[in-house]
Amino acid sequence: MMENTKNNRPEKQHRQPGIEAEMNPAPEYIKDSYKAAGKLEGKVALITGGDSGIGRSVTVHYAKEGADVAIVYLDEDVDAERTKQLVEEAGRKCLLIKGDVKDSAFCKDAVKKTVAHFGKLNVLVNNAGMQFPQKDVKNITDEQLDITFRTNIYAYFYFAEAALEHMTAGDSIINTTSVTAYRSSPALIDYSSTKGAITTFTRSLATNLSEKNIRVNGVAPGPVWTPLIVSTFDEKKIQEFGSETAMKRAGQPSELGPAYVFLASDDASFITGQVIHVNGGEVING
Repeated sequence: MMENTKNNRPEKQHRQPGIEAEMNPAPEYIKDSYKAAGKLEGKVALITGGDSGIGRSVTVHYAKEGADVAIVYLDEDVDAERTKQLVEEAGRKCLLIKGDVKDSAFCKDAVKKTVAHFGKLNVLVNNAGMQFPQKDVKNITDEQLDITFRTNIYAYFYFAEAALEHMTAGDSIINTTSVTAYRSSPALIDYSSTKGAITTFTRSLATNLSEKNIRVNGVAPGPVWTPLIVSTFDEKKIQEFGSETAMKRAGQPSELGPAYVFLASDDASFITGQVIHVNGGEVING
């Protein structure tokens, strides 16, 4: 649960995907105690939704570990510029690519720009996502269904297909799925459906690419304090966010980033088709 004090009260934003620079309290993207070990030295990563939330955490952790990073974002220029600054402060290079991941041509072009700028691509992190809570399934319009699926799963296909033209043995793809793929989420029916699709996409693509030694894995976050939360849930849900976990709190993006580092590194060389659950203690079946 987010702490509710006079000067530290979570406030709702009214436009998705939300702005991290305007969040109170601000999410933690990396712990002060984090010690890098050069696990991604010399690698190039492309991270969708990399400007804020979990994506910013992954971006900063990758930079700390020695990777240059391209980040794709929709239109949150302030957040994107801040993330770029954090990458450069870590001594690495950052390419900002602005656009809509629902557009397959944009996704393919983003991969081309990354390779043209850095000369290669070793790690793809499919992370961008949207959600539109609806308590009644009858309120999920055709337009909402299309936006949710095109953003959350179609784009993962688009980026993977384009990235694989440049990937070789030892490279990896990491997909952000969700705890909602493994348990009921009655107000996020379409969103949780896309997350289930991402989990299956991860497993199937992993076995498809195993002979090429390109690994594909996923991370399934539980409730995490990101701009998506304050821009999509109502004020009551925001105040209570994370209280359903065993730890009785929401996670911070900083608690997700190291999982993405592990899966991208040689430490995970014998791991493919798997999902790491970072969810505050929810018991998962399946």
